[in-house]
Amino acid sequence: MGWLISLEPYLSVDLLVGVWLIGYENNKCMGELQPYLMQGELLGQDGPSLKQFMDIFSLPEMTLLSSVIDYFITHGIEFDQVHLYKDISDAIRDVHVKGVMYKWIEKDMGELSRALLVNHKKKLFLITNSPFSFVDKGMKHMVGKNWRDLFDMVIVQADKPNFFTDRRKPFRKLDDNGSLQWDKINQLEKGKIYKEGNLFDFLRLTGWRGSKVLYFGDHLYSDLADLMLRHGWRTGAIVPELETEIRIINTEQYMHSLTWQQALTGLLERMQMYQDAESKQVLLEWMKERQEIRSLTKNLFNPQFGSIFRTFHNPTYFSRRLVRFSDIYMASISCLLNYDVNFTFYPRRTPLQHEAPLWMDQLCTAARPAGRAASAR
Repeated sequence: MGWLISLEPYLSVDLLVGVWLIGYENNKCMGELQPYLMQGELLGQDGPSLKQFMDIFSLPEMTLLSSVIDYFITHGIEFDQVHLYKDISDAIRDVHVKGVMYKWIEKDMGELSRALLVNHKKKLFLITNSPFSFVDKGMKHMVGKNWRDLFDMVIVQADKPNFFTDRRKPFRKLDDNGSLQWDKINQLEKGKIYKEGNLFDFLRLTGWRGSKVLYFGDHLYSDLADLMLRHGWRTGAIVPELETEIRIINTEQYMHSLTWQQALTGLLERMQMYQDAESKQVLLEWMKERQEIRSLTKNLFNPQFGSIFRTFHNPTYFSRRLVRFSDIYMASISCLLNYDVNFTFYPRRTPLQHEAPLWMDQLCTAARPAGRAASAR
């Protein structure tokens, strides 16, 4: 049976998270997972292979997998999990490779917000795996027919992530109709469209290096990993789900639940030293209430998987990879319009396991003059 599971940062499985389809119950799924969990083979080299779903393009694949499996189980149809996954993956790939998705979207671009682009003497470039016809249609809709004037370089069908590692593919120029030219590329000209190529030629032709470049992408591995780890670029991740997550954590219900959960956790840590019967009973009630609140806060995001950034108190594996491969992340690149072009984002200090967290009330108390503190008492 195929599984959709949520991983904690160190590849542990969140046992309370999963997609249980009609006719396939929680305990049955966990019964199949348990041998691998006990042997530590779920993600080992000799264990089952797990596909990571890391971006918004994964949602249709996950939905299709779940729906087809649900249909087969409900109607008693036997199937091979490996063949089913391969067929669905091939279908998803064909939609992208053969351009079916692009042609469908080009027919109806819908309402897209326009972002204000201000010239601060910065170089702006676009590297995309999409074909020119799709990019041209979308950019004309969003910013107008002269959209190419906004970019110093435009590269389509780049074949990322191979674009960042393969030195063999040269750049090719396209004319205004999207047809290939045979010229040898010795420079990248503003307003021109280029196809394929590789990062090494890109760096050679532009002279750009390292921390002077900030590159945005929506896929951690295809867009950001190689650029940060091998080339030292600054990276920004686009995570559309962040908008919903932030809206939820700013609700009164979530803030109240999280505050009380933290308070209960502190009480449990401090009061477990008392071993009398009455104290133990109180502790059990607190533990039960804490677990109920944890489930409540998880369900506010998604009843099956919770937040994509947390598995209860721990960050998810996705969240850990996000922090590893991106300097900043946001729901949309238009979020930067709220900041001055010279604004500096400083990394926040997070306490280590042996460090006591400083809460705002402690900071205020520590900063208070001794005389004033004495008078307050």
